[in-house]
Amino acid sequence: MKKTTLVDGTRIYCIAPTEGQMLYEHITGYLEHGSISVKDGDTIVDVGANIGVLGIKLSNMFNNISILSFEPLPETFNVLKKNASLTQNKQFKVFQWGISDKNEVLNFTYYPNSPAMSTSNPDIWDSDKDLLDALEGNLENAPSNWWWAKYIPKILYPYIVKRLRKNPKIISCQLKSLSQSIQDCKIDKINLLKIDCEGNELKVLNGIKDPDWDIIEQIVVEVHDIDGSLDYVKKLLNAKSYKVDVIKEPSMQKTSLYNVYAYR
Repeated sequence: MKKTTLVDGTRIYCIAPTEGQMLYEHITGYLEHGSISVKDGDTIVDVGANIGVLGIKLSNMFNNISILSFEPLPETFNVLKKNASLTQNKQFKVFQWGISDKNEVLNFTYYPNSPAMSTSNPDIWDSDKDLLDALEGNLENAPSNWWWAKYIPKILYPYIVKRLRKNPKIISCQLKSLSQSIQDCKIDKINLLKIDCEGNELKVLNGIKDPDWDIIEQIVVEVHDIDGSLDYVKKLLNAKSYKVDVIKEPSMQKTSLYNVYAYR
């Protein structure tokens, strides 16, 4: 299993080292948004945890933080499990199932060269332009130790995108609704719900039963704005009595990706 060093000096397990470092940039952006706050004693639910960068960062920041991380893909889950152990935070718990609007088994497309792209909705990555725009944005807003990023000529971007999508695997994964997961894991409060699940975010939100909305204090969700998804999410969260902010990360300016922050 590979390891990489984050910009803050933390050593973590990973599948793709540069991707792990970029995930740290995105997670840091979530936590730096002014309307979202995390404090000692909070409970965090991480939907689409990937290799566990959110749990790692919060475990480093706080002495008493409870993190429940959900990741359905076996290879990614194995790294998540190692990283949770690495933090020595006994309240950092990991679960090998994904979150949807019901209990089901779905086929995921797993990209070995870019596990964070893996999804049960592979059509979101059909457009070369979207991937090229995302790649360009990530390289232009790369971690501070990526001194080499500015030397990559744009003529190579199509080759890099092709490599990211190379040799996909179809993997059958277990999913549960968030309300079912709340029940199974005996969760009585969620101070922050983070959702980053590559196109499945609407199903995650639709899988929350009415009583469970009351225990969710704050939400940050990455939304792929396809067929009015962003407007749907905003209206849903407003209807549940949340204030909503919509932010486009600098690295995602040319893409259809938005971060939606909801808080009471």
